[in-house]
Amino acid sequence: MDDRNQALEDAEHMTDAVQEVRQVVVPSPLHGQRLDRVFAQLVPEFSRSYLQQLIEQGDALVDGRVTTKVSAKVRLGHQLQITLRATPQSQAFVPEAMPIDVIFEDEHLRVIHKPAGLVVHPAPGNWGGTLLNGLLALDPKASEVPRAGIVHRLDKDTSGLMVVARTRQAMDALVDQIAAREVHRQYLAMAHKCWTGPLQKHVDAAIGRDSGNRLRMAVVDLTHQSGKTASTTLDVLAQGERCCLVRCTLHTGRTHQIRVHMAHIGHPLIGDLVYGGEAAGGMVRQALHAWRLAFVHPITGADMDFQTDWPQDMSAALMPLGLSYNLGLGMQAA
Repeated sequence: MDDRNQALEDAEHMTDAVQEVRQVVVPSPLHGQRLDRVFAQLVPEFSRSYLQQLIEQGDALVDGRVTTKVSAKVRLGHQLQITLRATPQSQAFVPEAMPIDVIFEDEHLRVIHKPAGLVVHPAPGNWGGTLLNGLLALDPKASEVPRAGIVHRLDKDTSGLMVVARTRQAMDALVDQIAAREVHRQYLAMAHKCWTGPLQKHVDAAIGRDSGNRLRMAVVDLTHQSGKTASTTLDVLAQGERCCLVRCTLHTGRTHQIRVHMAHIGHPLIGDLVYGGEAAGGMVRQALHAWRLAFVHPITGADMDFQTDWPQDMSAALMPLGLSYNLGLGMQAA
């Protein structure tokens, strides 16, 4: 069972009560076993990971004493008690009504415009209010598809186009297309410093976890560090004295790929404080927008090509940043 379905099942078990106390006595077959394994055997309707969370937060008793160590060994006759509470994880995959800007939809998929500030998928620190929660509320059938049909993600503060599957068949086909690099994604980025050299650059630089900061990604040497190959094509559309406007074409889809590659070549994105950028032009988030998405329809085989308008904040930042650019020009797909 995948994490989404398990979380849904755990949440359903806790729907009728905020908490429930279970008491059990360790039988001889479980003598000497780990506490979490014993609870998983004796309370089988809940996932082991869910039970581990409850133990670690102090909801388990062994002979009346709180035990927070999941690997603690229990003995025959020990009296165990656990208070079953709805954790943030167990409540993460639930419908939450929210406005979703649907650009296109049919019975197989949707193309949506994600605003900046919206987290795509539940994770620590953002267990609710995500796009996934909104998709579950928008379409009850989304619960039948892993991750509510999400096949690729945008960072929280990146705006733009995403495709979401509505059926398992469409999802599997879209995942295959992405893996085969057959889904074309282009972004608009505003970056620091005046561009130098050719107006088009290809960046082929592997990306992995930053060894000095686990919250960041970084360009890595695969002969010494773990990571994955990453490739981006960059085309300059306009530039001012202290910044530039760049169209970024992804050939791979690594975490923070454009942000890392732009910082790597000395042009961190405006507003991207994580990778060396600074606020400018009124931008309070990284100046990155997924403006074009093209792929072959996974069921009908039709060519699908979508483009979206500039976000208001990036449009408004052009003049303050000294970027002389006609929004109606230069947006043609490469």
